[in-house]
Amino acid sequence: MCTAATYKTKDFYFGRTLDYEFSYGEEIVVTPRNYPFRFRSMGVCENHYAMIGMAHVEEGYPLYYEAVNEKGLGMAGLNFVGNADYKEHQPDKDNVAVFEFIPWILGRCASVREARAVLERINLDTDVFNDRLPAAQLHWLIADRDEAITVESVKDGIHVYDNPVGVLTNNPPFDIQMFQLNNYMQLSAGKPENRFAKGLSLHTYSRGMGALGLPGDLSSGSRFVRAAFTRMNSVSGDSEEESVGQFFHILGSVDQQRGCCEVEAGKYEITIYTSCCNADKGIYYYTTYGNHQITAVNMNNENLDGFVPVRYPMLQEEQIRMQN
Repeated sequence: MCTAATYKTKDFYFGRTLDYEFSYGEEIVVTPRNYPFRFRSMGVCENHYAMIGMAHVEEGYPLYYEAVNEKGLGMAGLNFVGNADYKEHQPDKDNVAVFEFIPWILGRCASVREARAVLERINLDTDVFNDRLPAAQLHWLIADRDEAITVESVKDGIHVYDNPVGVLTNNPPFDIQMFQLNNYMQLSAGKPENRFAKGLSLHTYSRGMGALGLPGDLSSGSRFVRAAFTRMNSVSGDSEEESVGQFFHILGSVDQQRGCCEVEAGKYEITIYTSCCNADKGIYYYTTYGNHQITAVNMNNENLDGFVPVRYPMLQEEQIRMQN
């Protein structure tokens, strides 16, 4: 499935992996301030914050998987199959369809604090974009440089959780994911001490044994633990190159290779792309399964006062630099 994460050095970074067995033809999309977002139940938003992220564009409408707005707020939707639950229209709420949720938040909120206030009024309803695109079962990571939250719409309503690890994967629900970290509190980036038994001579025989027991499988629960451990222990310089490179290494800890996760006969889940957005500068970096060279799109090089989304197809073929 997918993993999203945050990272902060001098600047704030937000990104994710998209793990699936096929692509919808997603593109990097810059939506300028004057593109009219036509919400199904909430009218037309003629003016809003500009945003950049990965989206499938359908009928001219950017269906964002994740995005960051010009104020530095990021939001990503990740699969939450079997737990996500949306309600019918509620007259006393702001009724927003799932495909509208990212622009609804990023178009009007400059911070997580502002997003919390908007979320108090929201109902994620059952409306769909069209007959071919049913409502995806998702939950969301919303973050700025100061804090992160997880948003889940389940049978008993909408839950907003503080997210102190700045990571989100898929199932189970977020509170269970966080509780399961208790099972790994003994893990460390340092050299372990022998606590097995008094008088028994045991020794480390390899570097990295402080993390012995860190799960290595591709399940969403294991990826949550692995990404949280990697992100929380990550160290890098604060230059753009060091920060971006380290972010890709963090998400590289949960990379999925073709052949390791068979979803049906002959079809395998892979990491279709990995993204890292400098949320302070509006620069969207990405790699793809077939192209590990980091490519960047800077939203501030576009006319952010425009009316039409700007689209960049992902570069898919491997870029190899010959040194001799």
